[in-house]
Amino acid sequence: MGYTVSEKILARASGNDAVNVGEIVKAKVDLVMIHDATGVLAIQAMKDMGRTKVWDPNKVIIVHDHVAPACTIQSAKVHKELRDFVKEQNIKYFYDVGEGVCHQLLPEKGHIKPGTVVVGADSHTCTYGAFGSFATGVGSTDAGVALVFGKNWFKVPETIKIKIDGVLKNKVTAKDVILLIAKKIGVSGATYSSLELSGETISEMSISGRMTLCNMAIEMGAKAGIVEPDEKTYSWLKSKINGIYEPILADEDAKYKKTLKFDVTNLEPQVACPHNVDNVKPVSDLLDVTINQIFIGSCTNGRLEDLKQVHSILKGKKISKNVRMLIVPASKTIYKNALRNGIINDLLDSGAVISNPSCAACFGGSIGILAPGEVGLTTSNRNFKGRQGSPESEVYLCSPYVAAASAITGKITDPRSV
Repeated sequence: MGYTVSEKILARASGNDAVNVGEIVKAKVDLVMIHDATGVLAIQAMKDMGRTKVWDPNKVIIVHDHVAPACTIQSAKVHKELRDFVKEQNIKYFYDVGEGVCHQLLPEKGHIKPGTVVVGADSHTCTYGAFGSFATGVGSTDAGVALVFGKNWFKVPETIKIKIDGVLKNKVTAKDVILLIAKKIGVSGATYSSLELSGETISEMSISGRMTLCNMAIEMGAKAGIVEPDEKTYSWLKSKINGIYEPILADEDAKYKKTLKFDVTNLEPQVACPHNVDNVKPVSDLLDVTINQIFIGSCTNGRLEDLKQVHSILKGKKISKNVRMLIVPASKTIYKNALRNGIINDLLDSGAVISNPSCAACFGGSIGILAPGEVGLTTSNRNFKGRQGSPESEVYLCSPYVAAASAITGKITDPRSV
């Protein structure tokens, strides 16, 4: 019997020839990531275990991105505590305010390699599965254990194989694909399962698109989302990482919990409606929804590819006077590239507000908060009640194309009509 990607990675990391679904293994982790929203709790968990040193300061990554820059005394205290910890532990990889969102930075800075195990005290750590790693979010206590021992307990997950075929049409993106999948599976339909994403659509998809898919695996309850590495992966990583790595592919006779097939040839842009990610409708059903704020950014859709999509629609046009539009690049590198390309200047001319790389409005951390009764349209990953401000506001999720088109009209708009 063959094995899935997740089973083979966890077997290697735990020193076993093979592992079985449901088995509990103690696996070595290759990286631990904490940030300003979770890091202090992980450090406290470490101290509660009577430990004063991390197991390897070169394999711990700390990022200030959630409330960055600090906007309250409490968030400033958290930043200071993490900066002090970095100095105390001699942490090599610390990304302070302005560098960007953790899930963009780790791959961009060359920390993610195929075949590795990565844990992060953030649910969207599964983003790194786009590079063929077993990457998963853990609670702060488990992150504290990993800081101390460089290991974590894992239950070997079942794997759902998702096969996506068809050529995406103009202005239909990876975001639309993952919203379609979320609608099919539901917000808890993949709980503690690994999603293996494959098919001709994935093969043709950019690395940015694959990151969007894996990023939202957690929105269905999945433990991980994985795309097998291929030549496109290796080419993207070539200039970013040093050393040898060993990619892992699924066996041809691997056993899956189930296989879901999607043909996206005729897919139209999709939108997730309040207050659940699986409450998905085609954009054509929502053309009467008036919006107050648009947020473009986050670890889901704040990459250069996303900004280019927005730019392709907004260049030379004006944002509706009834809409405020906040654009937040996912990293300093992306910001600088968008500046060089003239994208930032054109979007400013259109009426957008550009902010420093951070999580920003995605989780209602510091900027872009919605007031009671307001409607937000966002390219981020969650639309739970109160996620981006008042619990009396509403949030819709969409692709950058839909967001840009809607900025012009002040209503949810099909980008193919613009």
